[in-house]
Amino acid sequence: MPDAAYHDEDVIGKVYDARLARRLLRYVRPYGWLVVVSLVLLVVDGLLQLVGPYLTQRVIDVALPAHDTAMATRAALLFTGSLAVGFFAQFGETMLTTLLGQRVMRDLRDDVFAHLQRLPIRFFDRTPVGRLVTRTTADVESLNELFTAGVVAGLGDLFTLAAIGIMMLVTDWRLALAAFGVIPFIYLSSHLFRRAVRTSYRDIRTRLARINAFLQERITGMRVLQLFGMQRREGDAFDHLNERYLDANLRSIVYYAVYFPTIEVLTSVALASLIVASAHRVAAGTLLVGTVAMFLQLVRRFFQPLQDLSDKFNTLQQAMAASERIFNLLDEPVGHDRGDDAPAPGIAALAHARTVTIAFEDVWFAYDPPGTPESELRWVLKGVSFEARPGRTVALVGHTGAGKTTIVNLLLRFYDPQRGRITVNGVDTREIPGRVLRALIGYVQQDIFLFAGDVAGNIRLSAPLSDGEVQRAAARVGADRIIRRFPDGYAHPLGERGASVSVGERQLLSFARAIAADPAVLVLDEATSAVDSEIEADIQAALAELMAGRTTIAIAHRLSTIVGADEILVLHHGQVVERGRHRDLLARRGLYDRLYRLQAGGGDAGHGASERLPASGVLG
Repeated sequence: MPDAAYHDEDVIGKVYDARLARRLLRYVRPYGWLVVVSLVLLVVDGLLQLVGPYLTQRVIDVALPAHDTAMATRAALLFTGSLAVGFFAQFGETMLTTLLGQRVMRDLRDDVFAHLQRLPIRFFDRTPVGRLVTRTTADVESLNELFTAGVVAGLGDLFTLAAIGIMMLVTDWRLALAAFGVIPFIYLSSHLFRRAVRTSYRDIRTRLARINAFLQERITGMRVLQLFGMQRREGDAFDHLNERYLDANLRSIVYYAVYFPTIEVLTSVALASLIVASAHRVAAGTLLVGTVAMFLQLVRRFFQPLQDLSDKFNTLQQAMAASERIFNLLDEPVGHDRGDDAPAPGIAALAHARTVTIAFEDVWFAYDPPGTPESELRWVLKGVSFEARPGRTVALVGHTGAGKTTIVNLLLRFYDPQRGRITVNGVDTREIPGRVLRALIGYVQQDIFLFAGDVAGNIRLSAPLSDGEVQRAAARVGADRIIRRFPDGYAHPLGERGASVSVGERQLLSFARAIAADPAVLVLDEATSAVDSEIEADIQAALAELMAGRTTIAIAHRLSTIVGADEILVLHHGQVVERGRHRDLLARRGLYDRLYRLQAGGGDAGHGASERLPASGVLG
């Protein structure tokens, strides 16, 4: 499996990027009160960290020598109260930061998905699906960790460090310096740990991405895998990927297993230094035992947030890398499909047009990315011109790769031509919002995509149709007979991509949803290739009625299905080389005639037989 597709995505950038931070702040700003209250609770919790050591010092140095049990009791009650308040402060801070992270994630996921729906098809041609799923899930989840266990909690740790450090220095600066002597070693250990774990985390994510990609491809192609007996080979390949993922995780565990005991050892060294530095002063009577006890507690509490900050540093770095990938996706231009813009009054009238004329005017198109010099473009269509009028059928025929499907893609504005223009009722499609243009068109694809959901939902899609209208649409193409056989009828659940129904049944449902919204234009891509002859006859009869008054464009692979078309365009290497009606094209004995004879049986006998075929079929 190639690694580059996943490896390049996980390069870790800056620890902190002000530009990215400002963009993230826009998502946090609506929930500013959560941040403020969380910080207040963190400050309260940080101050409460001082209560226990202070009370310990007062009890040992004051209450015990004076045999003041009342003071000791009050100190115990105050300490218990501080623990209770600390519990609620930590509970509230955890709840609020989690709520903040979840709400920011929700808003960000909504924005990412909304943006994905507006991106041009050209973007999806070059971007793996798995990468986009990762952006919407794993990368957004990294930002959740930033808010729940990163920035806000990190600020709390910094405040706790400052409060404890100040208290230690104010109480006895010489003991404080003795305790702080190990800080350079803690910094060095944390720095080495961060570098090692940063590389380890990147390795883990990269290898997990490869496992996910491997699984997605093999599960999708399970029929082929089993058909060709690939189980052992693919099992070995997966075992290799899995083993490398395990190794990466074990390395990160080793780093943690070394780091935390190191910090514990250094903390113990700090405590030992504290005891050594205080021993002679206590013996000389210049330092009280209670003060030493307070410092022992404060040192423990000082190094805990210092240790946590290393983990939060990695969280911040991962979140910055994730946010950079997310915002790079959100910065992808949506092109010129003004799908959400309010159309001009003249264009808005198209949405309710019942008769539509489509014209291709000297259209040239190449799939090369924008910015490619024109001299380097690999033209898929070259100077294509035709007109499709209401009540008439234009059929597109030609060899594989001739440009038939590209014409439909341009009509639906999945792409825009580099030269020429396409008009709908005289309006350039570039000026028509995508939702208005596509609402005019009912498209029956050869490769049918059904969503996981019920039958009625797959026929209705976004159209505001009642149950009765859905059922009438299904009845018009004969799909109702199939649907009635399902256990739950129109409520029957379909599997992913409609896997629970046959190819022919999927095609019937595709027909039903294409006509359910009563479109002005029908686009048919070998519309009956997967249905049996009995159902095909029913669909032909239904289409004869449906096509009356509508503009129809049909892609035909079986030429016998378009013999009744009003105009047949014969495409060859992106150019229209012949056009006319079926019998006229046969009489020319050109490319269409050769294609037809090949399909009808070949030779002159085939040619004669083809001419005797009735002008019927899906479009006849």
